[in-house]
Amino acid sequence: MTELGVKWACEYCTYENWPSAIKCTMCRAPRPSGTIITEEPFKSSSRLDGQHDWDPPGTEGGGSGLLICPDSSARPRVRVASVSETSSKWSCHMCTYLNWPRAIRCTQCLCQRQRTRSPTDSPHTSGSGSRPAPPPQDPCEEYNDRNRLNTRAQHWTCAACTYENWPKTRKCVVCDHPRPSGQEAIELAEPESPSSTINEQDRARGTRRSPPTSKRESEVNMDFQRIELAAGAAGSKEELEADFKKLKQIKNRMRKTDWLFLNACAGVVEGDLAAVEAYKSSGGDIARQLTADEVRLLNRPSAFDDGFTLVHLAIRFQRQDMLAVLLTEVSQQAAKCIPAMVCPELTEQIRREVAASLHQRKGDFACYFLTDLVTFTLPADIEDLPPAVQEKVFDEVLDRDVQKELEEESPIINWSLELGTRLDSRLYALWNRTAGDCLLDSVLQATWGIYDKDSVLRKTLHDSLHDCSHWFYTRWKEWESWYSQSFGLHFSLREEQWQEDWAFILSLASQPGASLEQTHIFVLAHILRRPIIVYGVKYYKSFRGETLGYTRFQGVYLPLLWEQSFCWKSPIALGYTRGHFSALVAMENDGYDNRGAGANLNTDDDVTVTFLPLVDSERKLLHIHFLSAQEMGTEEQQEKLLRDWLDCCVTEGGVLVALQKSSRRRNHPLVTQMVEKWLDGYRQIRPCTSLSDGEEDEDDDDE
Repeated sequence: MTELGVKWACEYCTYENWPSAIKCTMCRAPRPSGTIITEEPFKSSSRLDGQHDWDPPGTEGGGSGLLICPDSSARPRVRVASVSETSSKWSCHMCTYLNWPRAIRCTQCLCQRQRTRSPTDSPHTSGSGSRPAPPPQDPCEEYNDRNRLNTRAQHWTCAACTYENWPKTRKCVVCDHPRPSGQEAIELAEPESPSSTINEQDRARGTRRSPPTSKRESEVNMDFQRIELAAGAAGSKEELEADFKKLKQIKNRMRKTDWLFLNACAGVVEGDLAAVEAYKSSGGDIARQLTADEVRLLNRPSAFDDGFTLVHLAIRFQRQDMLAVLLTEVSQQAAKCIPAMVCPELTEQIRREVAASLHQRKGDFACYFLTDLVTFTLPADIEDLPPAVQEKVFDEVLDRDVQKELEEESPIINWSLELGTRLDSRLYALWNRTAGDCLLDSVLQATWGIYDKDSVLRKTLHDSLHDCSHWFYTRWKEWESWYSQSFGLHFSLREEQWQEDWAFILSLASQPGASLEQTHIFVLAHILRRPIIVYGVKYYKSFRGETLGYTRFQGVYLPLLWEQSFCWKSPIALGYTRGHFSALVAMENDGYDNRGAGANLNTDDDVTVTFLPLVDSERKLLHIHFLSAQEMGTEEQQEKLLRDWLDCCVTEGGVLVALQKSSRRRNHPLVTQMVEKWLDGYRQIRPCTSLSDGEEDEDDDDE
């Protein structure tokens, strides 16, 4: 049965709904209590045929009075306005929009109604002339026009390209033009309207709407729509404006690191590990605490509290995976103090020097390379410090866990007493951040003593792989085929499968934080123009100690695609443990002449020579990665290849070693300055220690 009776008008869109509707059919707003009920304007008391004034589609009452919009099934069915209804409206003289009789301004363009009409006047007469009535307008289109007008008032128009942007955007999404400020923003953001404007919707509700009276009030209203305020925080206009000013002052003081920290806090709550990793990779402090202003910006009192850290949030929201990573990071960062952290200004200058020393070789093999030969070593002045201070230095600059795993759990480094004691070639594992770029960081630590914070080395790695893809792909494919056959895996891949695997290797190089593989170490050896020796564990192990597979990282990586005369023979050393790379560096010594290893190197007194073993603890030759079929051969042939690319010698104990040479005088002055400034912090501890020792001696003498 067709529903008849009186309808109720929606207080938001003024759509007249059926009495049984609990929500507005047009805008889905809830039916308010005390709704204004209007009599159905098109209801007829009787008809000759005994039917109602309108019939649903398909009934036998003649023409259908319902209109279904063809472009959207979600639109409500509305009745086409009759001629009598249309004639009761007045037409705007600017845009010809038909407005309701009670409206004193045009709903479409806000133009003032020309004159106040009496009820007896014709709705389409103005002055002495008459104007023909415009055709009836589709009520659906009337709703769309009103909706477009409301939406346009919330946008701001770009002054350069006139694109209408959403209120939250600070720059134009089309041309990146900054959002206009001042009176221009107000004029572009909302249409001009006087303070006495009264819409027919407001008159029906008995309310008056006035526009903002100032620029500040307009900005406050715009921002308050974007800021979620607590239910009890709503107050007067002055209180809201003061709150907005405070929030704006807090935002103006925020730096990039502060925003990354807030994103990391939100990431812990939402389970987004990428936000936490982004904050860690930027060098952020994991133990940082939330301040009252930051909690106010986050605006979630139920989740964030003043003084909370990322660890507290992980505990509150039971993020066990994040908690394990954060606790490890806090325990390491709390006591770590490497030269790159102490001297941020010098570190930035060194990064610029590294970027300036990168060049691309012309020719078919257009690989990037470094023009400077730099090798990082720990200063010998550490041994002049008191024993307690020395222990503090090593605790803060070394990774004790990596050192223990490579020395004690499996004899990978410092297994030869001859090399470690008599030849002063002990290797130290520098502490490295766990941001996913540990390979690139360890390479720069072993050379320049810094991190790849700006991803300069990663970008160079990607560009070299891309520009020299054919050269590296041939070596990689031939090496992988030989490696699989050497382990008895007799299979062959189609060319499409090889190409897919190679595309994956290329994609890893371009993703910051992505783990890298053996191929990337091979490319890095070409960028450095020097060999890379990796001392690493042989097997992947679970946290229970179960062996999962081979790591395949340990070995020697030679820049085989360069000419030997274009490369240096002094290698660098890296350590690999459980998916993590660390730089292995030596300490400066007094030169080679006083150690009597059986060879005369004719070196200067200030040159530090470190003997890096080319065999493992079982005296087996380290693997040489990415050899071609012609270069593969017997162990004697591979040893000859090592002697061609490195300065090699055999110690009195019969250990084949490669000579790594470094000199403070020949090193980069910025690196030397950074190390000296870092060491000065520990030298200041020495007088206090010496003074306390002297006081103890005086006390002993008095006794």
